[in-house]
Amino acid sequence: MEVVNMDPEVIYYFDNTLCGDISTPVTGQLGLDLMSVKKPFKSVIDVSSGDPHKAGMPPISFIRQVMAVCLYPELLKEKSLPLDVRQRAQKLLDMCSGGSVGSYSTTSGGLPQVQKSISEFITRRDGGVPSHPEDIILTTGLQKSFDVVCFLVFLNLLTSGEGKTQTGVLTPMPCPHTLPMLLDMTGLALVPYRLFEEQGWAVNLDELHRALEAGRVHCEPKAIYISNPGKPTGYVQDRETIEKVIHFAATNGLIILAEEVHQDSVYGQDKEFISYKKVLSEMGKTYAETMELVSFHSISTAHIGEGGLRGGYMEVINIDPAVKKYLTVISSASVLPQLALELSVNPPRPEDSSYNSYTQEIHHIEDTLSQNAKRACEFLNRVEGMSCQPSMAGLFLYPRVHLPPHIVEEAKRLEVKADVLYCQRLLREEGICVGAGCENGQEDKNYHIRLCILTPPSTLEEILARLRSFHHRLLEKLA
Repeated sequence: MEVVNMDPEVIYYFDNTLCGDISTPVTGQLGLDLMSVKKPFKSVIDVSSGDPHKAGMPPISFIRQVMAVCLYPELLKEKSLPLDVRQRAQKLLDMCSGGSVGSYSTTSGGLPQVQKSISEFITRRDGGVPSHPEDIILTTGLQKSFDVVCFLVFLNLLTSGEGKTQTGVLTPMPCPHTLPMLLDMTGLALVPYRLFEEQGWAVNLDELHRALEAGRVHCEPKAIYISNPGKPTGYVQDRETIEKVIHFAATNGLIILAEEVHQDSVYGQDKEFISYKKVLSEMGKTYAETMELVSFHSISTAHIGEGGLRGGYMEVINIDPAVKKYLTVISSASVLPQLALELSVNPPRPEDSSYNSYTQEIHHIEDTLSQNAKRACEFLNRVEGMSCQPSMAGLFLYPRVHLPPHIVEEAKRLEVKADVLYCQRLLREEGICVGAGCENGQEDKNYHIRLCILTPPSTLEEILARLRSFHHRLLEKLA
């Protein structure tokens, strides 16, 4: 098998989808180069993805302890482990066929007990709005941050076509950096709608109408993708905005795909997460009983941060049961991430021996994230040639970088995007790996970078200092 024999469309997906994966434009061969030359910095710090463990944050002890016992049941006898850890591990093992995590999941949609735990969590979260286990589909994600690809594939199977009959998905710009490639790989047309930076990256109803009409020229829009809280922008939608989006989707026959993976990481003053499902349930039967909604959550996010386990779930609302049956067939989640999901929605209770340590670790993560977001935003807004909207939630900041003309011209000469070149040089000269804004769909001349802010505070200070030093050197060349 050689590249020349590969389907040209497959090659296109990986080589030309925006900037591709972060490892291609920013690290790629450059990462190999850094291994072979003397570096002008002590270490490489990678904050390009929302991976808190990679960025230096420790995992949650309770989850790791329980998972360790599940993987090696002999530890059930280990008295040095907290009693509730061993008890929870035994309960999880009892959910598995043969009492082993090595067994297949009993149903393709997920372990029934885990589905039940998640539906109970959603009901608590939404103040009593009922959630049903049969509406929960557990997934093994292909990307770190969300597990949406199986639904995208399924959506395309339902309504495939070419040209004006091709299925389109209204997609926010900026968007999660893996989403455009997933859409391309599943044969779906990306229909961009702009988020307004000067309004804190808010969703604008007039812009949704403009995008829909523009999309209808070349495809058939069937869904709207929502990221709330916004990724990578950190914008948190209020109830009024959510109601307007639901009304817009219902009026135009669009399925809502609501990625809500940062729902547990809201730190903006007077901000709160409200799920699309909760708002939908309060808009009357006309909407609540007919509007098709799929929401997504993951264990890859701040509190848990177990991106390597690749676990998530989707809740499907008002989807035809016959259709839902096929959707469960193609999801087929692995057992270990399902167990981690169960632990994430059922943390230790006050009477449990691990409660105090678990609570302390969660509070430490929350405090670190909130303080880092404020510190980094204030710092970047003081750097000449940078500006940053405050983040209200999530793991990222998404500052604008005002690139000097010589960088833009050099990028043209090298046939790369200017923000990618900026990120490559930042990595080469300072050892800081950040994401390029073009990966998030930024195609205008307002260049941005994406950086994860859930790091130890000392690491964040090192990142900010190196970033400022690099940016100042670029500007000095203009003097």
